[in-house]
Amino acid sequence: MISFMFLLMVRVSDPLVPRAMFGVLNTLLYFPSGAIYPVEGFPPWLRWISYIDPFTYAVHALKALLLKNTGFAGIYTDIFVLLGFSVLLVSLSVAFFRRQI
Repeated sequence: MISFMFLLMVRVSDPLVPRAMFGVLNTLLYFPSGAIYPVEGFPPWLRWISYIDPFTYAVHALKALLLKNTGFAGIYTDIFVLLGFSVLLVSLSVAFFRRQI
């Protein structure tokens, strides 16, 4: 979510706009993440949304660590997906950043 905030704050000068966008984005990404209902029970169109949702991988990793007691060996794919998503968004933020003093 921090990389999302970097990307939102790059071009916005009013600090209230990203705060409102963060609330909407957080809500929209939370429900298809599988935190409330299992992803396997979703219809196919919502399952595709959950595959590109970074919250899904964070929820899966937390469930694996806390409920299944798998350890870090079971969440390597989740960590790599979250790391790749974060690197992509931070690099986009750096590319869109206004360079002025």
